[in-house]
Amino acid sequence: MLSRLKYYFAKAQRVLLRRPAVCRSKIHKKAKVCSGSQINATELGAYSYIGHDCFSVNATVGAFCSIADGCRIGGAAHAVAHVSQSPVFEKGKNVLKTHFAELDRIAVPTTVIGNDVWIGAGAQLRSGVHVGNGAVIGMGSVVTHDVPPYEIWAGVPARCIGRRFDEETARWLEEIAFWSWDERKLRRLAPYMDDPQRLREALEKEATL
Repeated sequence: MLSRLKYYFAKAQRVLLRRPAVCRSKIHKKAKVCSGSQINATELGAYSYIGHDCFSVNATVGAFCSIADGCRIGGAAHAVAHVSQSPVFEKGKNVLKTHFAELDRIAVPTTVIGNDVWIGAGAQLRSGVHVGNGAVIGMGSVVTHDVPPYEIWAGVPARCIGRRFDEETARWLEEIAFWSWDERKLRRLAPYMDDPQRLREALEKEATL
């Protein structure tokens, strides 16, 4: 009992003392950003969560996404073609609080994460990549290219190591787009979410009623 109390006390301290920093972002009222995370210019859809100690900038995240602890999504781009890559030669604020010039910064492309995506702990996504609906990114992966829907990617750099479903099933799941259903429909069909075939049969049965 004492160890459990210590655990809950430590957890409460973590939440209260390391609140997430959210700036210029749109977080759905039914989404969650956990403690220690820094979220900037990011849109987070319904029933999605961003875990502890994550970083996200200039990104859109769909509904029902699960982003584990320690993930990094997007980030600044550096002017590799310039003489210097240091921000002290560019417009805008920088951590050094010094400016020798006001050169234009490199535009940072938006990182797009679809719906029902699972991103494992410690994964990193390069600015501008697109992750399709239903995809899985393995823990610790470094994603530098677009990830198609319902594929499983892992590694450094990340590559496709499998698919969650066959192509026809994946295509059907994108067509029904359960992430766009209202709550009544979600609750009604939730018992069938463990298997695509059972869900298909339930939807077909509803259609005949």
